Amino acid sequence: MLNYVKTHIYILKYFIGGIIFLLIITHFSANLNPNELPDRYPELDTKGLNFRISNDLSEFAGSKLIEKEANGFLQQWNLAGLSMSIVKDGKLVYAHGFGYSDIEAKQPVMPGNLFRIASVSKLITAVAIMKLVDKKKISLESKVFGPNAILKDIVFNKVVDKRLYNITIRHLLAHAGGWSLQYGDPAFNSLVVLERIGEAGNPTMDSYCKFVATRKLHFEPGTRSSYSNMGYMFLQKVIQAVTGQSYEDFVCNEVLKPEGITDMHIGKSFLSERRSNEVKYYESQESTQVSAFDGSGRMVPKPYGGNPIELLGSAGGWIASSVELAKLMVLVDGFRSVPDMIPHKLINQMVDKEDFNGPLGWKVVKDNGDWIRTGSMAGTSAIMKRQSNGYCWVVIVNSSSWKGPRLPAYINYMMGKIEKDITNWPKQDLFKYVPKEL
Repeated sequence: MLNYVKTHIYILKYFIGGIIFLLIITHFSANLNPNELPDRYPELDTKGLNFRISNDLSEFAGSKLIEKEANGFLQQWNLAGLSMSIVKDGKLVYAHGFGYSDIEAKQPVMPGNLFRIASVSKLITAVAIMKLVDKKKISLESKVFGPNAILKDIVFNKVVDKRLYNITIRHLLAHAGGWSLQYGDPAFNSLVVLERIGEAGNPTMDSYCKFVATRKLHFEPGTRSSYSNMGYMFLQKVIQAVTGQSYEDFVCNEVLKPEGITDMHIGKSFLSERRSNEVKYYESQESTQVSAFDGSGRMVPKPYGGNPIELLGSAGGWIASSVELAKLMVLVDGFRSVPDMIPHKLINQMVDKEDFNGPLGWKVVKDNGDWIRTGSMAGTSAIMKRQSNGYCWVVIVNSSSWKGPRLPAYINYMMGKIEKDITNWPKQDLFKYVPKEL
């Protein structure tokens, strides 16, 4: 009987001890400083960055100054809303929205709101290509079009201009594939593309394959650079052909999600298809309606049906938050503060701007070490900047301005002013922030 009682007392002690241990761990986890948290949170994949960070987390001594600059900028350019994320030495020290994500519903912009990022999409595509290069699935010198190349579509068996067979992946990434904007941008003139190949209806990548196979190039591939959205559109076909997955699936599952970036997507063209945390897009008041890209003959607002967002895909179709774009930036910035997702030798190739070898994905690479990627289309403008001093940032707006693609230059000026005026940033790293309820 005595042994029986001793045994139960022993079990009871362990049971009580276990409960106390769990209570201590729960209390400790709920009160962890964000700066003390580990780098990866696989258990939070279902509740990613966009749903963990709110505007109030970025309140600090300099908040009022930033608020004044941002709201003044919205008013000056008659913009609906703006999202801003600032990184210092690999840490997300500030993430805040200003203005409205939906004017009619009076919904404020939050850090996790999704925006169309237009040509900033090209950086995502370039990173995905570099991942495949790193895995030795392709090389930057791999040929793209033709029976002995990556894209073996029948239409490439016989082409009008045999120089098409000389185009490499590097050429597409560096806008050196041989196409110019001399007769307009085919990517934003899909109805013209269909007309040139004698088709009607909804344009597809097959339409663009026929288009380039039956047209002459404007210059010898690799001899100069001329901005080409269409060239980047073919990179999604390259990724699909090499991986056997859709472009979006490969990028999301193999490039972004393993790094904790869980809420980037290829956007949709029409308002009815807007995602639950996606902003609405607004044009300037003088804008007129245009013919829908799908050949239906409908007149539509340019942000909603004027451009084939899904088809633009790898060239300009992604939607993302400024927070997750900032996360992507620190993973390819070449700094040692956070491990990069691709080797430094490939990052260096991305910012090599000599002899039309680059830059690849980035828009501008400056001699002082600053790297810039911009994007602009009807209803949106985006810019991300990696600065050599470790002050890096992303800003996206959900409105068109009469300044058009020049708006990012004024955003850059605003962010430079904020950097100059604020000398003490928060010590927090919002990339590691976990709400107490989790």
